Formats: sequence, structure tokens, C-alpha cells
Amino acid sequence: MPKARGFGEAWAHHGEILQGIFEDERSHKHRGLVSLPCRHLRSEAVFFPNSHDQVTVSPCSREKARRAAELTMRRAGIERCGGHLVIASDIPVGRGLGSSTADVLAAIHAAIDYLGLSWTQEEIMRVAVEAETACDSTLFTQSAVLFAQREGIVIEPFHRPVPPIDIISVDTEPLKTVPTLDFVPARYDTFEAEAFKSLRSLLRRAIRLGDLDLIGRVATASANLNERFLPKPGLRALQEIASRCGAFGVQVAHSGTVVGLMFDPRGPETSQKIDRAISALGAADFQFRIFNA
Repeated sequence: MPKARGFGEAWAHHGEILQGIFEDERSHKHRGLVSLPCRHLRSEAVFFPNSHDQVTVSPCSREKARRAAELTMRRAGIERCGGHLVIASDIPVGRGLGSSTADVLAAIHAAIDYLGLSWTQEEIMRVAVEAETACDSTLFTQSAVLFAQREGIVIEPFHRPVPPIDIISVDTEPLKTVPTLDFVPARYDTFEAEAFKSLRSLLRRAIRLGDLDLIGRVATASANLNERFLPKPGLRALQEIASRCGAFGVQVAHSGTVVGLMFDPRGPETSQKIDRAISALGAADFQFRIFNA
């Protein structure tokens, strides 16, 4: 039974731990990624039904979210899918933090909440990809997955979440935005494709064991492998600061501008390490913010 309105929300992510090209169980190749959740940032959506034939949205710039709500209504068999969608988000746009995917997922959740439906994650992701063309694995909050972002399918579930990580988030190009769909997909060579096989295996083990050092090795290697496709100004300097200040790795938004210095929230000296990194980043004129686990 439809409600008076529907509500939905979705978290951001802080770029990726791993992104590349990977084979599924039938040896078919897919572009895939493993996102790093960021629960400090989120998008909220409220769907208000009306008697019109279309869905409208506020702010009007959230066209992907509007399309997602409309597609959800139509997939549910609603002929007159009129309504107004209101999006409220604190996720910076064009940084590689999953702002549009969070909007889209929040909109879908708001529409199915209004309709009183219960959809599987797979059904939700199919609509999300149709609305957005490419999206990340933000929906999968309970466990990490290797996700084909342009197809909306899980290549491999890891059955456990990414362990908690403290992040110093550095925006390497604060005046630049990177629209995901304008970013030309990477063309990986044979060496890189083989490297991703090894990194996938290492990440599988790292998540199973909750091994942050191993996660850091994977994330840093993925950042370096993808550097030639969307360079991050100052990445080498940030890696040097991370190493000097006791971070266990560096991860990036592979189609964005942010770099994350990764720290163990359980470590006895983590606060001192973060303080040293803050001083070094400030001295080097980097803009940053902290996301504690």
C-alpha cells in the first residue's frame, strides 16, 4: 500500500581500494572496483507523489536521481508515475566520492519506500546503472564486493566488510571536477591486467583476515597502476608523507580528485601519526579533511 511519501538515503564512498579489469567465474572480463565506504557523507531523498505524469526534482541539477525515481516507478508497473523528489546531500560533487550514485540510490529507496516494496540489491543496482550508466558499489554496505560499475553486477563477493579505516582526505585539485561519464575508461595493457589478478587475490585475503597493512599495499598499488589514466597532482609527495607519518597506505578516487592517507583506528599511536601527517600536509599547502572510522 503506497504511503503519503517515501524516504531513502545512501552513503558516499572515498574512492576505491582497487580498480581495474577482472575476470568473472566464466573467464569473461569486466571493469570492476572495490569501493571504500565513507559513512560521514550521505544523500537523502524524499519522494512526494502527485497527479502528474512525470517526476520532478529539487535541486533541478539532480537529473540522474529524477530518472532513477521515474524508472523505479515504471519498473514497479505504475503507469502514472508522477511525483516530486527532493534531494539533500553533503557529498561534494565531482571529487570521486560517489555523489551521483548516492543520489540515485537514495531516490530508488525513496520510491520503493513510498510503494511499500522490498527489492533485492541486484534489482536496485540494475535500475541505478540504467539511470546513471556507471555507478559504484555504495549499496553493498554489509560486505565488500568486487563490482562491475558499468554493468551493475557483482564479480566477486568478499563476504566481509572493509575493516574500519581512518582517512585523511586530500583534494589534489580543488578547482577541478571530474564528471564520471566524461572520464575515458582506462585501457589497461597485459602487464596491468596480470597485476590486477594478483591484487584481487591479495585483497581477498586481506578482507578475510582484516589485515589493514595488506589492504594498504593493494590500495597503493592500484593508485600507482591507474596514475597514468587520471594523474593526481602531488601523489608522490602524498605517498612520501604517508610513509613518513605512519600511514599504512594511500588510496585514490580513480575517477576523481581525492587521495586518502589510510591509518589504523585501533593503533596505539594513530592520533600522533595523524597529527604528524596534518602538520606535513599543511606545510605542503594541501587541502584536506579527516574522516575517522
